[in-house]
Amino acid sequence: QVQLVESGGGLVQAGGSLRLSCAASGSIFSINAMGWYRQAPGKQRELVAAITSGGSTNYADSVKGRFTISRDNAKNTVYLQMNSLKPEDTAVYYCNADLSATGWGTDDYWGQGTQVTVSS
Repeated sequence: QVQLVESGGGLVQAGGSLRLSCAASGSIFSINAMGWYRQAPGKQRELVAAITSGGSTNYADSVKGRFTISRDNAKNTVYLQMNSLKPEDTAVYYCNADLSATGWGTDDYWGQGTQVTVSS
């Protein structure tokens, strides 16, 4: 059984910073891409940032230059450093991993979500 456990959310003032972490555990053969998504009230879930196993990254235009995604492959952990936070960054942030539990094919796994609230 695979679990993704997020941590690091909270309440911060505009202009502040937060660092999210997501650790994958359980029966894991390999992990391909890992990423962060967010969902604000009344809006669809959207990709924030993603990183491949080789370290290539992709960001939503709205966070480029402010957020940085990184990962520690040895720890099966992905991070999201969020700087210069804005009220519009307020959302539940979800960790995602495309991984293989058995070595045969891959599946999408999701964390439970962590709330990020940015006050103006």
